[in-house]
Amino acid sequence: MNLYFRDNFFSAGITEILNEQEENIGFLDLKSALNSLVEVSGPQGQQLYAGSFRFFSNKWEVTSPEGGCAGVLRDRFSWSGKKFTYETEGRGIYDIDSPVFSREYEVTDESGAVASFTQLNGWFSSGAYLLENSSMKLDSYELVAVIMGVHAIQKRQS
Repeated sequence: MNLYFRDNFFSAGITEILNEQEENIGFLDLKSALNSLVEVSGPQGQQLYAGSFRFFSNKWEVTSPEGGCAGVLRDRFSWSGKKFTYETEGRGIYDIDSPVFSREYEVTDESGAVASFTQLNGWFSSGAYLLENSSMKLDSYELVAVIMGVHAIQKRQS
């Protein structure tokens, strides 16, 4: 499933999640520019996932609809590009890699590529993304929360 979504310029407010036919299939609620809290909701407005930084940490925690930890995203040092690791609870560890100066990211596990996403926006505009998910273990809405975590970590670092 391919999803399109975006950040707001001030990282606050509600934005739509669209499918390939440009139909609204969910919402991204950016709670505040100050604390980087994100809630991902489905088509009927039900909260599916949330993401936020852990207290005094640079790790992004994704919580499930039940409120438990779905996984933790952290950045990894690399000279050759942008690298992140998403560790899930019982569903494996996923690497997220992007070459230097690229806007394309690949999500892989031990079996290979399971998803990819591309940053579509311009240099000085808010983040807009296209997610292509073929994973059987990672929900597309969960990956939206992970991608917003990648975006938040990069904003924090710059």
